[in-house]
Parts: sequence; C-alpha cells; structure tokens
Amino acid sequence: MAVATPVEISSVKEPIVEKIEIPEIPKPILSNLDPNSTKVSALSLASIKAKKDLEAQQQHHQKHKEELPSEAFNETDMLIQWNKFAQKMTDSGKRLLATYMQMNDPTLNGSTITLELPNQSTREEFTTSYHELLGYLRGKLHNHDITIEVIVNEAVESKYAFTPQEKFERLKQINPNIEVLRKTFDLDL
Repeated sequence: MAVATPVEISSVKEPIVEKIEIPEIPKPILSNLDPNSTKVSALSLASIKAKKDLEAQQQHHQKHKEELPSEAFNETDMLIQWNKFAQKMTDSGKRLLATYMQMNDPTLNGSTITLELPNQSTREEFTTSYHELLGYLRGKLHNHDITIEVIVNEAVESKYAFTPQEKFERLKQINPNIEVLRKTFDLDL
C-alpha cells in the first residue's frame, strides 16, 4: 500500500504591498560630557538642568537642514554604493543585513530609495540595522535628503500536493515530458 507524502507546489498570488516609511532618528552627541564629573540622580532638579544643557549642546553641534549637502545622484550611483555597503557588511560578518540588501535591487524615486522585502519579519530585521546604511549612503552620495522606504510583498504562497493526481500535475509543471513518458508506458496515476 502506497503512502501519500506531501509535495510542495508554489503558486503566485496577487502581491500584498505594504509601504512603510522609516523615520530618521537623530543620534545624541555625547562627546562633550565629562566622564569625571559627579553623577546626577535621574529624579533630581540637577538632572533636568543636565538634560537641558545636553540638548543645547546637541542643537549647537547639529547643522541646520539647509546647510547639509543635497547633491543630485542617479540610480546607478546609488546601486554602486548600495552594493559596496552590502559587500562591506559581508566582509565584517554582518551577513544578515547584506542578505536583505541583496534580495532585490532597490529603486530610486527622487531621493527616496525603495526596497522590496518578502515578509514583515525581514522588514523588521532590516529596519533595526538600516541606520548605518543610511548614513553611509548620505555621506557617499553627498545628499542628506535620502530616505529608505521598505515595501513588504508577500506574493509567493506555498501549496502542498497530497493526492497522486496533484503530485503528477506538479511534476508535469516542472517537466512537461512526463506526460509523454506516462502515455508511452501506459502508466496509471
């Protein structure tokens, strides 16, 4: 008695596209803090003063938006820098980010780079570590208006074949000559 085993069949559905803008998170500048200074409790008035002083230092050191470079660049330049950064990540052992970057070629629309990823979990993994990529691209392309947009496209769904007829249909999709073989030797399903 033959036991039916499942065979995986891939079918393409209408893509589910989800556009997500990744907000830019400014990094605090902590270079002017004195490590030898006395520690301040987080619940004291001194901590409020220290926080205001830190914010004033950050505003002083940050350039205004109009002072940052915003040179024009094309998609070819962006792809060259994109691939160089992916190679840099691979060489430094951060292969997961490099893999996500190389799943699909990103597209350029103005200064927005759009990357299509296959599912929500890869999007979340990419967004946790994309800040280094964004800084690299902004520096190399001399444009601080660059943003990265991630689109989730869950287009491929796996379908399993259980019956002999479904398995045969799947094999026929892979190799149509199997029908000729079945007819030549008068085989049953």
